[in-house]
Formats: sequence, C-alpha cells, structure tokens
Amino acid sequence: MEGILVPISLFLGAFAMVFGIRYLSNKEKMAMIERGIDPGVHKATPKPFLSLKFGLLLVGLGIGLLIALFTVRGVFGSDMTHSEQGQSVAIYFGFIGIFGGLGLIVSYLVEKKWLDNNKML
Repeated sequence: MEGILVPISLFLGAFAMVFGIRYLSNKEKMAMIERGIDPGVHKATPKPFLSLKFGLLLVGLGIGLLIALFTVRGVFGSDMTHSEQGQSVAIYFGFIGIFGGLGLIVSYLVEKKWLDNNKML
C-alpha cells in the first residue's frame, strides 16, 4: 500500500502544476485583454544570440570536463581510494560550473560588443 502512494502523489502533483500554470496564464491573458493590451505582443521577440549562448555554454562545459579530467589524473593518479573519488567528483562539478559560467560571460561580452557597434543613433 505504501509503495503506490508515491506514484499517485507524483502524478497528482504534476497534474496540479500543469493545471495551475495554464489557469494562471489564462487569467493573465484575460487581465491584459480587459486593459486593452494585446496578449501576444511580448511573446514574439526574437532572440538572435540564443545559439551563441548555448554554444559557448556547451564549449565551456566541455573544456571544464577536460581540464577536470587532467587535474584528477594529475593529482590522484590512476589508482584512487574511495575517499579520493568523492574529492574528484567535487573537482568535476567545480570545473563544470566555473567553465560553464565563463562561457556565459564570454557570450555576454560578445553580445554587448555587437550591440554597442550596431547601436542606432
């Protein structure tokens, strides 16, 4: 009996979340219509640098994984004990976060430079 409660509550929670999101979105659109605002105006804005952002994020994550691999192999060698494996996992997550963040910073700088060069006066 206890094993069936988790899937049922998971399903009910997911259904309630989807229903709540749709309900609140509908209420927001109805409020916009009442005030005379077109509800589809803010949805159609293009995002020209989205692929650059994801590309640089993935490149940063890949570089972080590669450097973490070399760091773990250089520090611990090929034979690791159980406690050293926990430290190596922390190194992997640390480098993934650092280099993923650096990729996003580079993306921001490229976008800012492009926008500054193409600004209309």
